[in-house]
Amino acid sequence: MAGRLLLVAGCYEQIALGFRVQTTEETWNPVPDFTHHAHTASVSAVAVNERYIATGSRDESIQLYDMKKRVDHGALLHHNGTITCLEFYGSTHLLSGGEDGLICVWNTKKWECLKTIKAHVGHVTSLAVHPSGKLALSVGTDKTLRTWNLINGRSAFIKNIKQTSHIVVWCPKGEKYVVVVNDKIHIYNLETASISGTISHPKRVLAVKFVTDSVLAAAGDEETVRLYDTKSLQILCEFKAHENRVKALCGFTLHESNILVTASSDGFIKMWRVNSKKFQECPTLLGEVNTTARLTCLAVWKPSLMDSVETKKTEATCSEGVEESLPQPKKLRKVSEKPSEEVLVEVETEKKRKKKLRFK
Repeated sequence: MAGRLLLVAGCYEQIALGFRVQTTEETWNPVPDFTHHAHTASVSAVAVNERYIATGSRDESIQLYDMKKRVDHGALLHHNGTITCLEFYGSTHLLSGGEDGLICVWNTKKWECLKTIKAHVGHVTSLAVHPSGKLALSVGTDKTLRTWNLINGRSAFIKNIKQTSHIVVWCPKGEKYVVVVNDKIHIYNLETASISGTISHPKRVLAVKFVTDSVLAAAGDEETVRLYDTKSLQILCEFKAHENRVKALCGFTLHESNILVTASSDGFIKMWRVNSKKFQECPTLLGEVNTTARLTCLAVWKPSLMDSVETKKTEATCSEGVEESLPQPKKLRKVSEKPSEEVLVEVETEKKRKKKLRFK
């Protein structure tokens, strides 16, 4: 699996798309790997960890795919509304947010819902887990930014931001985070929980991604992607990435190179190499693929992570507090927490017939 990765995208056509990329070549040529029509409405969110791919939809379900066995792993049915955001914490937990105002914490071993948090009055628009796994941030249509203590599953801090934010993201080291409100990118310091600076983007921001702890990529209702210095708040470079608005950004490090992946309403997914020594230079296009779909979300799955023993050990150590502190109910098919609240969890078993993904 060395030298390979998988681009995973969701679209309005209700399909999850996978494209295999060989990174050892000079030019990266994505090849169709799978398509899976698991949802009955548009795909609104996608997240990956070393083994699973999770997709959320306007059909109120979360679909799971086991990429080790390459099978459909079932569905999580808990939210009452569109799934707006998904984020894995290592190999142990998945957090989901929805239009029902809930944040759910899932155990990825048995796929039990460990905790249900009534996070916002209105929709949860975005969530982000701190690299330590001890904190999480969420924003919602109630115009608040909330900090969650994942050790006890309770609210640690509430900040009224006066406007609805639709994106919140941590930097890699977790020392700062950004909160996006329309075309404004507010940079917060973790220690003070206050704004250290604000970047004004020319258009409404639809996606942001930290390239490094001090360099942020941002894109939105235009064809251009911009790299910002979060300390000086200045533009380092800007480049035309697509022919239509950019809907999603992903990034990762490969062989000491920073790779940026962009997805657009024009149907293209493109991969760029960022010059880490000179961010003022425009990124180099490594490869692209025309999905012919109306893309909504994007994630990058790296199979090589499954073979990394050190990664697993680190994640197990960091997530120990979360695992022990959250309640662990018995494995149930149907749980009635309240007379008016019904929680359904579909768990894959060995006896259950597994649905194969359409691999190409």
